Amino acid sequence: MNNTTTEATVLLATSENASRAGTSGVSWGAVLGGAVAAAALSLILLMLGTGLGLSSVSPWSYNTTVIGISTIAWLAFTQLAASGIGGYIAGRLRTRWTNVHDHEVYFRDTAHGMLAWAVASLLTVGLLASAATSILGSAADAAGTAVNATATVAGNAKVNPVDYFTDMLLRADQATATTSTATDGTASNSGNSNSVRMEVGRILSTDIANGSLSPADRDYLARLVAKRADMTQVDATKRVDAVFDQLNRSVTEAKNSAKLAADQARKAAANSALWMFVALLLGAFVASLAATLGGRQRDQAHLIA
Repeated sequence: MNNTTTEATVLLATSENASRAGTSGVSWGAVLGGAVAAAALSLILLMLGTGLGLSSVSPWSYNTTVIGISTIAWLAFTQLAASGIGGYIAGRLRTRWTNVHDHEVYFRDTAHGMLAWAVASLLTVGLLASAATSILGSAADAAGTAVNATATVAGNAKVNPVDYFTDMLLRADQATATTSTATDGTASNSGNSNSVRMEVGRILSTDIANGSLSPADRDYLARLVAKRADMTQVDATKRVDAVFDQLNRSVTEAKNSAKLAADQARKAAANSALWMFVALLLGAFVASLAATLGGRQRDQAHLIA
């Protein structure tokens, strides 16, 4: 009991002496110096990891783990190195506190490391938003130009999926003539006119949106197919049913694929945020520990001097 009381008295007395001397508990110059060093080192290591392919994720696909083991390891190494250096510098450069108990010195060093890590994290966000964008700007522009060119070519070659099923409905057997001779001797094919194709496409699109083929549309499409493909009404009806089922399955699979991709993207964001949290928490701990080491070495060097 007496030892505890004596220790508390010494702490109170030393704190009062420090307050009377006007000594600040925070050396902001050391904190900012360590934070700038940590932020700069973080940026350098992130650029190096991106160049080596260790801290990048493919933008063309998602997976459940989002980031691989190499990315996680590099992110943790970046936090360890940058936070350790920043915390050590903040502790080594801080103002020496006189007439302060060792426990208070330990706490202040830990706080300096934590402050250096916090400021460095904010600086790193700003640097990644500006400097990294400037450094990678030209490469991004070149990549964007290539993607736009590819998209243009793909867009020119793109075909409406409904058109394919429309062709499937209106196609004739190879042994059946698809053209007829008009009274003036010219060849015509009214069943394959644009108006008929557009009408069939609208019918298919509407019924797909509704989820089923209405009886009226089914009979009407069967008559068109029977006339166009030169087949019986029964065979035309079977073809309409088969093609519509195939189209419906295709649309359903496309919707399911889109939902799956969205769900994987959500899991990717959550998993990435979790690993970022772990890495930042590790950096805060290392920065605080390194600051105590740097502060202790500074005080020992001062005493020796």
